[in-house]
Amino acid sequence: MGEGGEDKSFNFLQVLFEGSIAGGTAGVVVETALYPIDTIKTRLQAARGGSQIEWKGLYSGLAGNLAGVLPASAIFVGVYEPTKRKLLETLPENLSAVAHFTAGAIGGIAASLVRVPTEVVKQRMQTGQFRSAPDAVRLIVAKEGFKGLYAGYGSFLLRDLPFDAIQFCIYEQLRIGYKLVAKRELKDPENALIGAFAGAITGAITTPLDVMKTRLMVQGQGTQYSGIVSCAQTILREEGPKAFLKGIEPRVLWIGIGGSIFFGVLEKTKSMLAERSNNKQLIRDAKSGSPKDE
Repeated sequence: MGEGGEDKSFNFLQVLFEGSIAGGTAGVVVETALYPIDTIKTRLQAARGGSQIEWKGLYSGLAGNLAGVLPASAIFVGVYEPTKRKLLETLPENLSAVAHFTAGAIGGIAASLVRVPTEVVKQRMQTGQFRSAPDAVRLIVAKEGFKGLYAGYGSFLLRDLPFDAIQFCIYEQLRIGYKLVAKRELKDPENALIGAFAGAITGAITTPLDVMKTRLMVQGQGTQYSGIVSCAQTILREEGPKAFLKGIEPRVLWIGIGGSIFFGVLEKTKSMLAERSNNKQLIRDAKSGSPKDE
């Protein structure tokens, strides 16, 4: 019961490896290209009331962030791909959306162990609290303990689990539908366009969760918010409902463009790795004198 013509059986380790390489590559490309937009979004969300945002240092924290984005993206896709394949084998074909949604959530949970500390350090550097990633890690641990690196973990999961699940579900389902209509494999620009749409829609839907996650992560030792519920209540009371949509424009722009780049690079890298594996197999078959189609 393959997806879009994929084989039912698969080599788990190969899919894990290729997914990790493709995910890491896509994550680094997106983060490097769109980091300034992400910085502006973070500063808009962190600003309370009528505070002005700083427009300098839009690449602040990029190097340290890439050190976390590479393994986090690799872990996410490395877990997502084999999980998705296994679920598609197990579930009826009409439940493929459930497979994609569930695999996205599971991939998000696995990647969160790296994503959250990376996000905490990145956002505090973006808001000018630290000058370098090593200093940020050292001072956060010294002042707040190791748990400081996981500040806002609950709100992060509250945002990222539905985000990952919804985004990948929309993307995969649109690709399946497009393939059925076009009756062929999709081209790189088509994958990128579908990725942009999936990213933009998901980014808009999850903006209120992102605002709360940002506030909790950047407050440091502050006690303004004691948790997700406290954060939501305080924002609503002091700033009104509109505050939950702070930064929605750069967020939708960033994730829309990011989705285009991420999924475009992801699919291209996956196809290149698959072609490389097939070529290696053909060479092995030729040497052994037993090609697959004999």
